[in-house]
Amino acid sequence: MTISYGFLSTYPPTQCGLATFTASLFRALTSPAGGAGPAGVVRVVESAPSVDRPEVIGHLMPGDADGAAPAAVLDRHDVVIVQHEYGIFGGADGEHLLPLLRRLRAPVIVVLHTVLARPSAHQKEVLEQVVALAGAAVTMSEAARARLVEEYDVAPEKVTVIPHGAPERPPLRLLNPSGEPVILTWGLLGPGKGIEWAIAGLRLVRHLAPRPRYVIAGQTHPRVLAEQGEAYRLMLYSRIRGLGVGGIVSFERGYLDQTRLDRLIGRADVVLLPYDSTDQATSGVLVEALAAHKPVIATAFPHAQELLGGGAGLLVPHRDGPAIGAALKRVLTEPDLVSGMYDKATLLSAGSRWTIVAEAYRALAATLLSRTRVSL
Repeated sequence: MTISYGFLSTYPPTQCGLATFTASLFRALTSPAGGAGPAGVVRVVESAPSVDRPEVIGHLMPGDADGAAPAAVLDRHDVVIVQHEYGIFGGADGEHLLPLLRRLRAPVIVVLHTVLARPSAHQKEVLEQVVALAGAAVTMSEAARARLVEEYDVAPEKVTVIPHGAPERPPLRLLNPSGEPVILTWGLLGPGKGIEWAIAGLRLVRHLAPRPRYVIAGQTHPRVLAEQGEAYRLMLYSRIRGLGVGGIVSFERGYLDQTRLDRLIGRADVVLLPYDSTDQATSGVLVEALAAHKPVIATAFPHAQELLGGGAGLLVPHRDGPAIGAALKRVLTEPDLVSGMYDKATLLSAGSRWTIVAEAYRALAATLLSRTRVSL
């Protein structure tokens, strides 16, 4: 079956996780091998750009409260895929998405990137309405699905788990010219990233031979930058100086395109996710690290517990520098432990390649279309 897809999301050149996710899913679903029909993106933007990529067929801006024009463009496609985060749509908790969804006649798949454990009453109401207006809702972990069906008033049969995708590439191991083991954290920088606890943990491994190096890669989140400037990064600099670990920490600033990110991941000996959040149900960074078959150390947020609990990585308590340091020391000094992690990561990541993820979306889209035709 040939299916055409309309996408509603942020999209490159916007630099955020949703934009990157949508671009990857767009490419996977519209590849010649997939047999897709024409596809287009309605890009969520702060203001309409003068030029855009050819696949961008419309824009949704914060002031567009009725969504008539974007809905009309999206309805030219067989199925609409909406990426949902509260913060990207206008209105309180993104409620301006709701009129647009009500206007759509094409079946909708809504991809839920955040399912809050403790939402406000209005956040809960908005998400419940989003799922009610969609034909299907996708979560990217079992933890997120369980939370959604147990804590929100949604129809469980509407909710499908499709993993977050990861690039298809062989396991990478590029030699670091210095010979130093590389610890890597990447992503948009800001409070809640937990990097201050990772820095504290470095005190336990700074005297290892060869001496490790901790690479913190990524730019400050645009919204954090607008509201707080570089206060978080400057705090990290101060923490590094105060703990005397400046010689083993480096920053890779700026936006990480895929080529640059591949190079960094390839040189990493361990990926560290020291996030403060105790309820993060989806982590694209975690999925991508495992797809590269890298040992992972992460705080015990739900998605990490789900993926690492079987031995593909080590879980540590939140906000605990010494625990992070002890875990780093194990990974950097116990080759048998790392070998076991590699094997388990290989098995876990087999289903996260974008080609496989795209097939799951195609199957879900086909199911929605068959239901629509029956109802007609």
